[in-house]
Parts: sequence; C-alpha cells; structure tokens
Amino acid sequence: MSWELGLRDRGVVVTGGAGGIGREVAAAFASAGARVAVVDLDEDRCREVVDGLEEPGRHLAIGASIADLDQQEPVLRRALDAFGRFDVLAHLAAVLRRRATIDDVTEEDWDVQLDVNLKGAFFLNRWAARLFREQGRGGRIINFTSQGWWTGGFGGSVVYAASKGGIVSMTRGLARSLAPDGITVNAVSPGGVDTSMMREGSSEAALADFVKMIPLGRLAAPSELAGIVLFLASDHASYITGATVNVSGGQLMY
Repeated sequence: MSWELGLRDRGVVVTGGAGGIGREVAAAFASAGARVAVVDLDEDRCREVVDGLEEPGRHLAIGASIADLDQQEPVLRRALDAFGRFDVLAHLAAVLRRRATIDDVTEEDWDVQLDVNLKGAFFLNRWAARLFREQGRGGRIINFTSQGWWTGGFGGSVVYAASKGGIVSMTRGLARSLAPDGITVNAVSPGGVDTSMMREGSSEAALADFVKMIPLGRLAAPSELAGIVLFLASDHASYITGATVNVSGGQLMY
C-alpha cells in the first residue's frame, strides 16, 4: 500500500470554508493535490480563500447558505461539474448563539442553531451520498461536531451542544446506512480552537479559565484541525466509519 494520501485530483467540497478552520482545511486539501470548492455565505471571502490556495485556478469559490435546503444540491453539482468528480464532503459550516444562561435562550436561538447545525447537515449529507452513488465509487463525508456533544455545554451554549450531539448520532446512523455503498461518514470533535467563533462573546478572563482546563495548556491553532480531516478523507482511513475523533488537547478524554 502506498503511503501517499491518494487525494490528487479528487473533488472536495468544504462548507464553512471561509472560516478559521475551514480555510485551513481547504488549504490542506489543495496542498494534497485535491480540487477544492470553498463554500460559505460570502462569495467574496470564499474567493479570497481560493486565491490563497496552491494552484488557485483549479479550485472554486461558491457563496451559498447550506441552511437553505434548496441550495444544497446545486452547490454540490456545481462542484461535480467543475471538477468532473466529487469525492469528499468536509462539512464545517455551523452557527453558535452564545448566551449567558439557559434563561437567555430564545426560541429563535434554538431554531437557528438546530436548523443550520443539524437539519442542514442531515440533508447536505444525504445529497452528498446521492451524488456519490451516481458516480458509483463511494465517497467520504467528514462532519464537524464539538466536544460539547459529550459535555452538554455550559449555560446558554446547551442548545449548540445539543445540535452537535445530534451530529454525532446522525453521523453514526448515516455511517451504517451508507456503508454498503462504500461511503464512509465520520466526525471531528474539536475542543478549544483559536477562532472568531471561540472568542466572540467571551472575555479574556473567561478564555483564560477555559484554557486552564486543557492539559496542553493552550487553544489549538485552526491548522491543527486540518490533518485529521485529510486523514479521514485519505486512502488510509478506508476502514474507518461512524467514528468521532476527539481533537481537544486532552481536555476531553474518553
């Protein structure tokens, strides 16, 4: 068996691709020789990411809302048409409504987070699977959860954690359902990552207290999440499905 990743010329879609982790994941796939569709709400930001990738002319910037179910199939088909193949969905797009306590959570907070983080993910995963089946050669789906799926979150982040718990359960169920088609479905569970989402609504003191709970003593750089995504998409992970990989600096151990 070759120890190459086997990602050269494969078609990859990265949702949330203009975010802190997403842009690093897109860059890693491009470095491995894949062709990458960077998908996020703001097409200009997606274009900025694509312009910074290796061989930018091989990649695609798509502005779209994955929470809009009507946009999901067109986005994936656009990547398939541009690349001539679609092999990997790395689904990072998510929204966090940070609230101080559960009493501050509104019904809209619940609906937005569950619609984007869980409902959108399910139907996007299903569309990816349909396109993989059409091509007849399997495929890889990598979803992003959070260590909140295990801890349950804190205060007003309980809703976000609930949506991410749903991602883990959904990933396992889809892994069983899609295995006969040669499609693997796995999840990555980050701990504290130094992104705008992590810092938004948190004071420096609160972040410092959070870091104290991490055995490695720091937040992760967004680039430190890219390696596990590439591994799960690579030839070396062909016998892994239904897994949730914990990348938390030791804060969460199980």
